[in-house]
Amino acid sequence: MQIVTGIITISDRASAGEYKDLGGPVLKEAAQKAGWQVLAEAIVPDNASQIQEVIRSFSQQGCGLILTTGGTGVGPRDVTPEAIRAIMRVELPGFGEVMRAESMKITPNSILSRSLAAIVDLSLVIALPGKPSGAVECLGFVQDAIPHGVALAQRVPTSC
Repeated sequence: MQIVTGIITISDRASAGEYKDLGGPVLKEAAQKAGWQVLAEAIVPDNASQIQEVIRSFSQQGCGLILTTGGTGVGPRDVTPEAIRAIMRVELPGFGEVMRAESMKITPNSILSRSLAAIVDLSLVIALPGKPSGAVECLGFVQDAIPHGVALAQRVPTSC
């Protein structure tokens, strides 16, 4: 099954052009390395309604996997988890648990991350950290579960 992917960078400063988006490109590279097709990319500010709008748009375009980077910390503008939870059908807590547990082996500050995964419409949405290295590391920690998660999100019959 070909995994069609959308990548969303969530950052006030990157969306305003104040600095170059680094997270989106490294996630695109990781997705392509995994053999996934990257269909759509966006940079949006830390704004719940805009995040939700792009997630829903990417799902409607056929992205079975949507990766977000940014907005998972505890800053006053970090709203990615709340934005996703407001439109999700179901949360998949194991993804966030594994990402935090594995990241704790690298940095103790990862306990502050609110990374998560959920099913929104017909897509598996994974909210990754904003730090590019952390986003790619966390994606790697959960990558093996993604094909099955996407199949379930898209209601494709699976063997297990």
